[in-house]
Amino acid sequence: MLAIIRIVIMALFIFFSCVFGLLLCLIKPFHINNVHIISSWFGTVAKILGVNVVITRHPDAQSCGPAVYVANHQSNYDIFTLPAAVPKNCVSLGKKSLKWIPFFGQLYWLSGNILIDRSNRSKAAGTIIKSADKIKQKGLSVWMFPEGTRSYGRGLLPFKTGAFHTALNADVPIVPVCMSTTYKTIKLNRWDNGIIYIDMLAPEPLDKTIGAREHAKRIHNKMAARITELDAQVREK
Repeated sequence: MLAIIRIVIMALFIFFSCVFGLLLCLIKPFHINNVHIISSWFGTVAKILGVNVVITRHPDAQSCGPAVYVANHQSNYDIFTLPAAVPKNCVSLGKKSLKWIPFFGQLYWLSGNILIDRSNRSKAAGTIIKSADKIKQKGLSVWMFPEGTRSYGRGLLPFKTGAFHTALNADVPIVPVCMSTTYKTIKLNRWDNGIIYIDMLAPEPLDKTIGAREHAKRIHNKMAARITELDAQVREK
Protein backbone atom coordinates (compact mmCIF):
# COMPACT_ATOMS: atom_id res chain seq x y z
CA MET A 1 0.00 0.00 0.00
CA LEU A 2 2.83 2.40 0.89
CA ALA A 3 4.45 1.74 -2.49
CA ILE A 4 1.23 2.64 -4.32
CA ILE A 5 0.88 5.88 -2.35
CA ARG A 6 4.47 6.83 -3.12
CA ILE A 7 4.11 6.03 -6.83
CA VAL A 8 0.97 8.19 -7.04
CA ILE A 9 2.68 11.07 -5.20
CA MET A 10 5.77 10.85 -7.44
CA ALA A 11 3.63 10.75 -10.58
CA LEU A 12 1.70 13.82 -9.48
CA PHE A 13 4.91 15.57 -8.50
CA ILE A 14 6.52 14.93 -11.88
CA PHE A 15 3.40 16.12 -13.70
CA PHE A 16 3.01 19.36 -11.74
CA SER A 17 6.75 20.10 -11.61
CA CYS A 18 6.87 19.71 -15.39
CA VAL A 19 3.87 22.01 -15.83
CA PHE A 20 5.24 24.72 -13.52
CA GLY A 21 8.76 24.16 -14.81
CA LEU A 22 7.61 24.65 -18.39
CA LEU A 23 5.85 27.86 -17.37
CA LEU A 24 9.07 29.05 -15.73
CA CYS A 25 11.06 28.16 -18.85
CA LEU A 26 8.59 29.88 -21.15
CA ILE A 27 9.00 33.05 -19.09
CA LYS A 28 12.78 32.62 -18.82
CA PRO A 29 13.81 30.16 -21.57
CA PHE A 30 17.36 28.79 -21.20
CA HIS A 31 17.99 31.04 -18.17
CA ILE A 32 21.29 30.35 -16.42
CA ASN A 33 19.60 29.18 -13.20
CA ASN A 34 16.56 27.27 -14.48
CA VAL A 35 18.27 23.92 -13.99
CA HIS A 36 19.29 24.72 -10.41
CA ILE A 37 15.77 25.83 -9.49
CA ILE A 38 14.03 22.81 -11.02
CA SER A 39 16.66 20.42 -9.65
CA SER A 40 15.98 21.72 -6.15
CA TRP A 41 12.32 20.72 -6.60
CA PHE A 42 13.23 17.19 -7.64
CA GLY A 43 15.70 16.87 -4.77
CA THR A 44 12.86 17.22 -2.24
CA VAL A 45 11.25 13.96 -3.41
CA ALA A 46 13.92 11.95 -1.56
CA LYS A 47 11.95 12.60 1.63
CA ILE A 48 8.87 11.01 0.05
CA LEU A 49 11.00 7.94 -0.72
CA GLY A 50 11.94 7.69 2.94
CA VAL A 51 15.54 8.70 2.26
CA ASN A 52 17.67 11.16 4.19
CA VAL A 53 20.14 12.70 1.71
CA VAL A 54 23.21 14.12 3.43
CA ILE A 55 25.26 16.42 1.19
CA THR A 56 28.78 17.57 1.99
CA ARG A 57 30.95 19.85 -0.12
CA HIS A 58 34.66 20.53 0.01
CA PRO A 59 35.16 24.26 0.79
CA ASP A 60 36.98 24.77 -2.51
CA ALA A 61 34.06 23.27 -4.42
CA GLN A 62 31.69 25.92 -3.12
CA SER A 63 33.49 28.81 -4.82
CA CYS A 64 35.41 27.29 -7.71
CA GLY A 65 33.50 29.06 -10.49
CA PRO A 66 32.75 27.33 -13.80
CA ALA A 67 33.62 23.62 -13.73
CA VAL A 68 32.66 20.23 -15.08
CA TYR A 69 30.90 18.20 -12.38
CA VAL A 70 31.16 14.42 -12.76
CA ALA A 71 28.87 12.13 -10.73
CA ASN A 72 28.26 8.41 -10.50
CA HIS A 73 24.98 7.27 -12.07
CA GLN A 74 23.26 4.29 -10.44
CA SER A 75 19.52 4.02 -11.08
CA ASN A 76 16.32 5.86 -12.01
CA TYR A 77 16.09 7.08 -8.41
CA ASP A 78 19.09 9.35 -9.09
CA ILE A 79 16.62 11.92 -10.44
CA PHE A 80 15.36 12.37 -6.86
CA THR A 81 18.68 12.32 -4.99
CA LEU A 82 21.53 13.91 -6.96
CA PRO A 83 19.58 17.04 -8.10
CA ALA A 84 19.75 18.39 -4.55
CA ALA A 85 23.51 18.85 -5.08
CA VAL A 86 23.30 20.70 -8.42
CA PRO A 87 24.84 24.17 -7.94
CA LYS A 88 23.74 27.49 -9.41
CA ASN A 89 24.81 28.40 -12.95
CA CYS A 90 24.97 24.74 -13.91
CA VAL A 91 23.36 22.74 -16.73
CA SER A 92 23.60 19.04 -17.42
CA LEU A 93 24.45 17.04 -20.48
CA GLY A 94 21.98 14.26 -21.32
CA LYS A 95 21.19 11.89 -24.14
CA LYS A 96 19.18 13.24 -27.06
CA SER A 97 16.41 10.66 -26.64
CA LEU A 98 15.29 12.44 -23.44
CA LYS A 99 13.53 15.07 -25.54
CA TRP A 100 10.91 12.50 -26.61
CA ILE A 101 9.67 11.99 -23.05
CA PRO A 102 6.35 13.90 -22.80
CA PHE A 103 6.61 17.06 -20.67
CA PHE A 104 9.91 16.05 -19.02
CA GLY A 105 11.85 16.07 -22.30
CA GLN A 106 10.60 19.52 -23.23
CA LEU A 107 11.33 20.75 -19.70
CA TYR A 108 14.85 19.30 -19.85
CA TRP A 109 15.58 21.12 -23.11
CA LEU A 110 13.91 24.47 -22.33
CA SER A 111 15.57 24.71 -18.92
CA GLY A 112 18.90 24.99 -20.73
CA ASN A 113 20.38 21.50 -20.54
CA ILE A 114 22.49 20.17 -23.41
CA LEU A 115 21.41 17.15 -25.49
CA ILE A 116 23.98 14.79 -26.98
CA ASP A 117 23.55 12.18 -29.71
CA ARG A 118 25.77 9.36 -28.47
CA SER A 119 24.94 7.18 -31.48
CA ASN A 120 26.68 9.65 -33.80
CA ARG A 121 30.35 10.05 -32.95
CA SER A 122 30.90 13.27 -34.93
CA LYS A 123 27.75 14.91 -33.52
CA ALA A 124 28.74 13.85 -30.00
CA ALA A 125 32.17 15.43 -30.50
CA GLY A 126 30.47 18.61 -31.72
CA THR A 127 28.32 18.69 -28.59
CA ILE A 128 31.43 18.40 -26.42
CA ILE A 129 32.90 21.43 -28.21
CA LYS A 130 29.57 23.27 -27.80
CA SER A 131 29.60 22.50 -24.07
CA ALA A 132 33.12 23.89 -23.70
CA ASP A 133 32.08 27.03 -25.58
CA LYS A 134 29.11 27.55 -23.26
CA ILE A 135 31.38 27.27 -20.25
CA LYS A 136 33.80 29.86 -21.64
CA GLN A 137 31.23 32.31 -23.06
CA LYS A 138 28.52 32.19 -20.36
CA GLY A 139 30.48 31.16 -17.29
CA LEU A 140 28.35 28.04 -16.94
CA SER A 141 29.22 24.76 -15.27
CA VAL A 142 28.22 21.43 -16.81
CA TRP A 143 27.06 18.34 -14.89
CA MET A 144 27.93 15.03 -16.56
CA PHE A 145 27.74 11.29 -15.90
CA PRO A 146 31.06 9.96 -17.23
CA GLU A 147 29.97 6.32 -16.98
CA GLY A 148 27.53 7.03 -19.80
CA THR A 149 24.82 4.80 -18.33
CA ARG A 150 23.34 3.64 -15.03
CA SER A 151 25.47 1.11 -13.17
CA TYR A 152 22.62 -0.85 -11.50
CA GLY A 153 24.79 -2.36 -8.78
CA ARG A 154 27.85 -3.09 -10.94
CA GLY A 155 30.03 -0.60 -9.08
CA LEU A 156 31.59 2.48 -10.65
CA LEU A 157 31.78 1.71 -14.38
CA PRO A 158 34.72 2.81 -16.55
CA PHE A 159 34.58 6.48 -17.50
CA LYS A 160 34.17 7.79 -21.01
CA THR A 161 36.37 10.76 -21.83
CA GLY A 162 33.78 13.37 -22.94
CA ALA A 163 33.65 15.19 -19.59
CA PHE A 164 37.42 15.42 -19.46
CA HIS A 165 37.73 16.68 -23.04
CA THR A 166 35.12 19.30 -22.15
CA ALA A 167 37.06 20.44 -19.08
CA LEU A 168 40.35 20.53 -20.98
CA ASN A 169 38.85 22.50 -23.88
CA ALA A 170 37.18 24.99 -21.52
CA ASP A 171 40.22 25.17 -19.21
CA VAL A 172 38.13 24.50 -16.09
CA PRO A 173 38.54 21.96 -13.28
CA ILE A 174 36.70 18.69 -12.76
CA VAL A 175 34.62 18.49 -9.58
CA PRO A 176 33.96 14.85 -8.61
CA VAL A 177 30.55 14.17 -7.00
CA CYS A 178 30.35 10.84 -5.17
CA MET A 179 27.09 9.23 -4.05
CA SER A 180 26.97 6.19 -1.78
CA THR A 181 25.57 2.99 -3.28
CA THR A 182 21.80 3.17 -3.72
CA TYR A 183 21.20 -0.04 -5.70
CA LYS A 184 18.42 -2.03 -4.01
CA THR A 185 18.54 0.24 -0.94
CA ILE A 186 15.31 2.08 -1.79
CA LYS A 187 12.23 -0.07 -1.33
CA LEU A 188 8.93 1.68 -1.93
CA ASN A 189 7.09 -0.47 0.62
CA ARG A 190 9.60 0.34 3.38
CA TRP A 191 8.95 3.48 5.40
CA ASP A 192 12.58 4.30 6.27
CA ASN A 193 15.13 3.78 3.49
CA GLY A 194 18.06 5.14 5.45
CA ILE A 195 20.78 7.59 4.53
CA ILE A 196 22.34 8.41 1.18
CA TYR A 197 25.58 10.34 1.29
CA ILE A 198 26.60 12.71 -1.48
CA ASP A 199 30.08 14.20 -1.22
CA MET A 200 31.36 16.91 -3.56
CA LEU A 201 35.15 16.65 -3.61
CA ALA A 202 37.74 19.37 -4.17
CA PRO A 203 38.08 20.69 -7.73
CA GLU A 204 40.70 18.86 -9.78
CA PRO A 205 42.63 21.09 -12.22
CA LEU A 206 43.61 19.20 -15.37
CA ASP A 207 47.13 19.26 -16.75
CA LYS A 208 46.85 19.85 -20.50
CA THR A 209 50.02 17.89 -21.14
CA ILE A 210 48.19 14.76 -20.00
CA GLY A 211 45.49 13.12 -22.13
CA ALA A 212 41.80 12.99 -21.24
CA ARG A 213 41.87 9.20 -20.80
CA GLU A 214 44.58 9.38 -18.14
CA HIS A 215 42.65 12.06 -16.29
CA ALA A 216 39.52 9.89 -16.51
CA LYS A 217 41.33 6.92 -14.94
CA ARG A 218 42.77 9.05 -12.15
CA ILE A 219 39.44 10.66 -11.23
CA HIS A 220 37.70 7.27 -11.52
CA ASN A 221 40.09 5.77 -8.95
CA LYS A 222 39.61 8.70 -6.58
CA MET A 223 35.81 8.53 -6.83
CA ALA A 224 35.71 4.75 -6.42
CA ALA A 225 37.76 5.03 -3.23
CA ARG A 226 35.51 7.77 -1.84
CA ILE A 227 32.31 5.83 -2.68
CA THR A 228 33.72 2.85 -0.75
CA GLU A 229 34.25 5.16 2.25
CA LEU A 230 30.71 6.54 1.98
CA ASP A 231 29.30 3.00 1.82
CA ALA A 232 31.19 2.20 5.04
CA GLN A 233 29.59 5.27 6.67
CA VAL A 234 26.14 3.99 5.67
CA ARG A 235 26.84 0.58 7.24
CA GLU A 236 27.94 2.24 10.48
CA LYS A 237 24.55 3.94 10.88
